[in-house]
Amino acid sequence: PRFTHNLTEQARAGKLDPVLCRDDAIRQMIDILARRRKNNPIVVGEAGVGKTAIVEGLASRIAAGEVPPVLLGVELLSLDMGLLQAGASVKGEFERRLKGVIDEVKASPKPIILFTDEAHTLSGAGGNAGGSDAANRLKPA
Repeated sequence: PRFTHNLTEQARAGKLDPVLCRDDAIRQMIDILARRRKNNPIVVGEAGVGKTAIVEGLASRIAAGEVPPVLLGVELLSLDMGLLQAGASVKGEFERRLKGVIDEVKASPKPIILFTDEAHTLSGAGGNAGGSDAANRLKPA
């Protein structure tokens, strides 16, 4: 989908740096993703500690087939918040774009994991006095 980068594709092409010393975190994320319920991991930490590297490590494992069968063939996409927000000055445009990405992910014949870096920026984004914001768009997904 538009506004995303395919991390598994980048991993298959050898464009991601190797991830070192993150095996436990990557394994924990794989365990969470392989669950039937409550399978949405959230990676938190200070800037620069390697949260994105953990996700890239996951993409590399998926690309290499080093994941449980339920995750084989999954595409890991990174939502590009900068692209999503660029030029979205018209009221509701940001939410429309985000909804478009979510709709494409849902409609994909191939299973997709959508990684939202800086997810906290979604809260309040595109919101109005009614309390609707972009973060709520992710709930049904």
